[in-house]
Amino acid sequence: MDSDWGQRSSQELMSRYVSKETGYKVPKEGWRICLAHEFKEKRKPFQAKDVSLSNIFKHVGLGVRYLKWWYKKTKIEKKAPFIDMFGAQPLNQIYGAPLGGIGGGTITRGWRGEFCRWQLNPGMYHYKTVNTNQFTVCLRRDGNTVYQQVLSVEHPPAFQSWNWGYCGEYAFYHALYPRAWTVYDLPGQNVTLTCRQISPIIPHDYQDSSLPVAVFVWDVENRNDFTLDVSIMFTMLNGSGLKDDESGGHWNEPFHLEKDGEAVMGVVLHHCTTVNPYTLCMAARHQPDQVISHQTAFSPKGTGSGLWSDLITDGRLDSPTGSSKPTAKGESVCAALAVSCSVPAQSRNTLEFSLSWDMPEFTFGSRERQHCRRYTRYFGSGGDASPSLSHYALTHYTQWERSIEEWQTPILQDGSLPSWYKSALFNELYFVADGGTVWTELPEDADVSGGLRSEDGGLPAQPDIIKEFGRFAYLEGQEYRMYNTYDVHFYASFALIMLWPKLALSLQYDIAGAVVQQDPTVRLHLMNGQCSAVKTKNVVPHDIGDPDDEPWQRSNAYLIHDTADWKDLNLKFVLQVYRDFHLTQDAQYLQDMWPICVAVMDSEKKFDLDGDGLIENSGYPDQTYDGWTVTGPSAYCGGLWLASLCVMCKMATLLEKQDSCLEYRDMLDRGSAAFDKLLWNGTYYNYDSSKRNFSNSVMSDQCAGHWFLKASGLGEGEYQAFPKEKIQRALKSVFDLNVMSFAGGQMGAVNGMRPEGVPDRSSVQSDEVWIGVVYGLAATMIHEGMRDEGLRTAEGCYRTVWEKLGMAFQTPEAYSEKNIYRSLAYMRPLSVWAMQLALNASHVDQSTSAQTKATEGPKAFL
Repeated sequence: MDSDWGQRSSQELMSRYVSKETGYKVPKEGWRICLAHEFKEKRKPFQAKDVSLSNIFKHVGLGVRYLKWWYKKTKIEKKAPFIDMFGAQPLNQIYGAPLGGIGGGTITRGWRGEFCRWQLNPGMYHYKTVNTNQFTVCLRRDGNTVYQQVLSVEHPPAFQSWNWGYCGEYAFYHALYPRAWTVYDLPGQNVTLTCRQISPIIPHDYQDSSLPVAVFVWDVENRNDFTLDVSIMFTMLNGSGLKDDESGGHWNEPFHLEKDGEAVMGVVLHHCTTVNPYTLCMAARHQPDQVISHQTAFSPKGTGSGLWSDLITDGRLDSPTGSSKPTAKGESVCAALAVSCSVPAQSRNTLEFSLSWDMPEFTFGSRERQHCRRYTRYFGSGGDASPSLSHYALTHYTQWERSIEEWQTPILQDGSLPSWYKSALFNELYFVADGGTVWTELPEDADVSGGLRSEDGGLPAQPDIIKEFGRFAYLEGQEYRMYNTYDVHFYASFALIMLWPKLALSLQYDIAGAVVQQDPTVRLHLMNGQCSAVKTKNVVPHDIGDPDDEPWQRSNAYLIHDTADWKDLNLKFVLQVYRDFHLTQDAQYLQDMWPICVAVMDSEKKFDLDGDGLIENSGYPDQTYDGWTVTGPSAYCGGLWLASLCVMCKMATLLEKQDSCLEYRDMLDRGSAAFDKLLWNGTYYNYDSSKRNFSNSVMSDQCAGHWFLKASGLGEGEYQAFPKEKIQRALKSVFDLNVMSFAGGQMGAVNGMRPEGVPDRSSVQSDEVWIGVVYGLAATMIHEGMRDEGLRTAEGCYRTVWEKLGMAFQTPEAYSEKNIYRSLAYMRPLSVWAMQLALNASHVDQSTSAQTKATEGPKAFL
């Protein structure tokens, strides 16, 4: 199923692996890489110097205004800008699957084993690799240590007494999120270690999926003809590599927790900062044939000889009693935990560790409100839950794995699906947890719609679904720091609605509540230099806020454009409302959302300037492509408008709103005729109808409206907005031009392509590839029976990101054909789940067709 060029790409990642060992029960499917691999291509983030001369002239004003705003934000207010054009994150080709559940913070381990990306304070990332945080193996035979090695390929300046520099050619990493495996074939020892990393990311689970924990299961295989004593030591810094690690007052303590006949032991690391204090907890599960030992505190400075010698002497640590002293200012502290067992000849044994962290309550950057994380509903908010979290993780991870396997196995065993797709589908889900994600309890005094009740076009103050399942928010990107950016969530939302539908609906209620509110505060918008209100009533917000401010309280952190005049946001809300209802059949949700949909459609009508039933764009980038000017009726926004009219007709029918149905049907009929007349050129829909030099460019995203209709079970018969033959013709044009005529057909679909087969370079975004858009395009192709074309289109993006550019677990918003990328670790690529929805639908259609033929028999041929 995989293409020849794709197979070569995958094989390159493992080309330096010299061992024949495959590890213990490591699955076939996933993303696999040898620890000695080096990516050949090194890209740089998009910067001002990458803008063409013609586009620089267009954006001089923006540049000057942004510079002034950036200086005020960073130098005077001492805040982080929501987008830092001068501090883009450089590409580190090191990241692996993040640790932890949803909304409790994340710690990312690199594929070489580093603890290297941290998001404990909500939405605020830092990228310090903490060299102290390691696993070390000790092998002993007949009472003597014969091998002791830090399981790291690095040679850091810290701890010079330790044996660093594991040979990466004897190890590989394999990720199938939310699990990952690292296999070490210890050179010359006839011992293979398989470390399995498990995080509680479980579809349709709203309890365990919220837990800030991860489990490390070490399977030790002894292929020798003699018994070995094996110890694994886990070391951890009290902190995350920031300055506050040395702020003083931090301390560690050992613990022993026995419950329900299961004992767990470890060390709790109390990180006592003034703002958002937390604990880390290293723990191990006690087994009758194993010994757990610890070192409560040791210094990360110096050679580390004391701890190294302690382990090498007898494979155990000293295990002092009592707590460590609080650190002095300028001092930091670490802890260590070791588990030892005997492994008979030609046999295997298993050691179990966990890591948990407990920041039960937090404040965002404004420090105005205290927020309580979801998991506190089950483990309390006292700040003392990390031992209990560890105990729960170590005694429940086997249940998590069963649930994960029940979810993933049908897809993994589907021989009609290529291997790269299976990896993309599950591994791109990392962003649900590692998107700066917060999942909180709804405060008792919260009112999601600002006092406007349902009878007046608003919502209940505290909708039942938010009260029961909590509030959910994730960033547009780790570098684009805005929560629930709605034009992008439109694409990413498929992952939530398919896997955690209650969170998807909760988010929708929050957006709906924001729609009916306003913020009349006047501010400068950076693109046009004009002042307008932060938030206009009855329009969908761009986002619900910046984590360095106060999300939910103050929306629209994005201030480049005044998004009240954007043409796509309102329509994307309407389309998601019906798509969500179609997939959940939640009648109360549909009832609650109807007046909000009517309000935003009423706001949208004003963009139909000539009364032909079709909205017009306003001659600037007034939609998600916020650097690509569009004028007059356009394929993208016009298509979203027609699709929204179509679903409004459907919802009105379901809710028995006959007058509304007739009104929207009239606009749909007139708008469809205008859309066809103004934009269809015989082979595809023009970018826009302005007759400018680039108005007839081929936009890869031109069928977005139709995509959502198909995803909602519509798009045919009474609820069809676009002729099927024209959609299929347009998709073929996109495949031939944007995909196969770009980069040899091996990098996905470029946003804009000229009819003559060269990329549209009229803007800073038209010649980019947007991975999340490509996955949505691929889903549309699959819906239309173009399965092979859809898979080929998406494959180019996966191969480029995960195998060529080294961007695993940091899929960006965009890359160009050469040299640059933009915005690492971005929300939109979660749209890969739209492909799975399309594949599911195609299977249903095929089954229905087969059943019909079987039932009808010869009649089918009459």
